[in-house]
Amino acid sequence: MHRLLISGYYGFNNIGDESVLRTVIDALRDGLKDIEITVLSADPEDTRQKYGVNAVPRMKPWAILKAVARCDLLISGGGSLLQDATSRRSIQYYLLIIWLALLLRKKVFIYSQGIGPINSPRNRRRTARALKRVHGIVVRDSRSKRLLQEIGVPPNKVYVTADPVLRVKPADLSQGAAILEAEGCGKRPGRLTIGWAIRERDLSAPFVDQLERSIRWLAEEYRADCVLIPFYHAEDLAVAEELERRLEGKARCVREKHLSDEMLSIIGNMDLLVGVRLHSLIYAAVMQVPMVGISYDPKIDSFLGSVGLTAMSDTVTFTLEKFQPAFRSAWDHRAEQVATVNRAMAKLLKKLDTNERLIGEILDGKKR
Repeated sequence: MHRLLISGYYGFNNIGDESVLRTVIDALRDGLKDIEITVLSADPEDTRQKYGVNAVPRMKPWAILKAVARCDLLISGGGSLLQDATSRRSIQYYLLIIWLALLLRKKVFIYSQGIGPINSPRNRRRTARALKRVHGIVVRDSRSKRLLQEIGVPPNKVYVTADPVLRVKPADLSQGAAILEAEGCGKRPGRLTIGWAIRERDLSAPFVDQLERSIRWLAEEYRADCVLIPFYHAEDLAVAEELERRLEGKARCVREKHLSDEMLSIIGNMDLLVGVRLHSLIYAAVMQVPMVGISYDPKIDSFLGSVGLTAMSDTVTFTLEKFQPAFRSAWDHRAEQVATVNRAMAKLLKKLDTNERLIGEILDGKKR
């Protein structure tokens, strides 16, 4: 039996990261035989119950040491783990786990990660030193490969696939419809339902003002019902409630915390999604919902580019005047957009099998 240990941002009830973990676990079980999976988690009991795996506390040094010592292969990923844009401590934590595994002579695999931004020269050097020594590297976009090459990782060591969440299975729409009805956001006959998955911590930011203007315009121009969907509940609920308060009935907020499959079904009930959160856009692609993407990080641009789309703007330069033509184009050409995304998704899904193929070769000793 091969013992696999997964390191990532798990156990925090972030829908995007939990979706990554679910799809990675399912893919490993489908693609590899006779394996045992353990996850480093902020909430080990919840992770054990949700996924049927072993789990240990991600911040307890002795528990981490024992888990790494026991494993045959450390999987670092997916998500955006090796970056220092949001926190300098985060990249140091994940590199420390990788170095611990290497020092204990364990195999190490980077699983469909989005690498960067890495701004600190020291962090760039540390990342390059660690990744030159790992046994397999798969990244989710070509931008990540270019960054690794830039910091000194040999390009022939790096494979490009896609975000693991693309593998999530489409959800039954009835579940999301029932949730929306219970939340007071039910669909009304003859009216468009536009979902908004917004990321913004500063409630006084100009971005929030422009979102308010945009939602008012949709209500007046299209008689659209706008639904504010907190994708990462702990961070996004505040801005969703702020917009609902300002809009006085022109937008409704999903307040309860929902599981990933429930959120997938909620997204599927939208006529169009306006998304800042990466995995809200991926969910829209999976559920064949047309979308307008707003970028706050290069990973948004990379994903949209991989499915034949572009972000209408970033969160800093977003305005109603930019949103209007972007929305009209997405809505008027929604069938063509969905067809374009579907064709790209089919190609990306085939690439994802590279992860399990390489892991199998590493575990069998065929790849060093």
